[in-house]
Amino acid sequence: MPLRPEATGICRRFRIFLARGTRLRARPGDGDMGNKWLSVGAVVASIAAIGLIAAKNVEGYTPHHILNVSYDPTRELYEKIDKTFAADFTRQSGEPVAVRRSHGGSSYQARQVASGAAAADVVTLGLPSDLEGIVKRGLIDANWRERLPNGAQPYYSTLVFVVRKGNPRAVADWPDLVRGSIEVITPDPKTSGNGKLTVLAAWGSVISRGGSEADARAFLKTLFDHTPFLVPAARAAGVAFAVEKKGDVHIAWENEALREVAESRGALEIVYPSISILAEPVVAWVDRNTTRNNSLPLAKAYLEYLFTDEAQEIIAEEGYRSFKPDIAARHADRLPSLNLFRIGLIARDWGDAQQKFFAENAVVDTVYTPKPRID
Repeated sequence: MPLRPEATGICRRFRIFLARGTRLRARPGDGDMGNKWLSVGAVVASIAAIGLIAAKNVEGYTPHHILNVSYDPTRELYEKIDKTFAADFTRQSGEPVAVRRSHGGSSYQARQVASGAAAADVVTLGLPSDLEGIVKRGLIDANWRERLPNGAQPYYSTLVFVVRKGNPRAVADWPDLVRGSIEVITPDPKTSGNGKLTVLAAWGSVISRGGSEADARAFLKTLFDHTPFLVPAARAAGVAFAVEKKGDVHIAWENEALREVAESRGALEIVYPSISILAEPVVAWVDRNTTRNNSLPLAKAYLEYLFTDEAQEIIAEEGYRSFKPDIAARHADRLPSLNLFRIGLIARDWGDAQQKFFAENAVVDTVYTPKPRID
């Protein structure tokens, strides 16, 4: 591991000090006491220098590093992506690189970046509207979609249902979620991208069947009546359902559903509803922060890497839908073809959906009551 510049300087000053100490001890008139003090000083300096060098190296310092602020369920994905990216970067540049990560509800994470509380070099968020909120604060250039392939969408996803083994409550589609005493686990739409997509998918499931907006509003209100609590983010909802065994059905990101089922060892299974929403997670570098941190080249290289075949294979392996048809086809056994509606079914675009459903006094405020966990 290369030494930090400070450590190199310490070594140089240490060598000079020892050389000077040797010459001082050779001067006439120093006497035994002077020699002893100089010897002790040399030893102390030696120990201090070695200790500082060791400390600097233990820190794992790298001259190139960025912060990726992401949404909640991408922890495992970016843990793998970051390792392969770092190896690729080092192979090409000869220099080490580190990617730090922050995870939480997509909407919460976006607000943290927009306020400056999270100094992200890059953001990888669950909804385009979350990223646009940062654009409106002037931290990201308005042309962010044009700077990366596929409109800055490295993959697609959707929402599915997770149920207990054998599907004891016979949940097959959206209308089943509001039957009888069924309890639905989903995150809070005020903080979570998963929560927002639950609102949009539930609404769209009614509209796609020919229902009116009044019908969709009534269905959404009843759905929230069937939620015993609303946690801040997707992973917390998954833990509540899969680990703590709360509720009867979990409305989850597809990749989270696959992970939960795999880790349950047969205790859980996935139900694919007849229709769901096409989720479009997006990424961008944060111009204001990359300028301040002098990190634009690395941030850009990192995000461009997400669109390579190597990264797309990892993305598909982790349960996300690659935008590359050949890679998507290789993983069709785990990610089958689904009936997914685009945001245009229920709003003009993602920005319009944000205003229509999630702005102050919009749809969600008329049907939603905060339900924090109290147990």
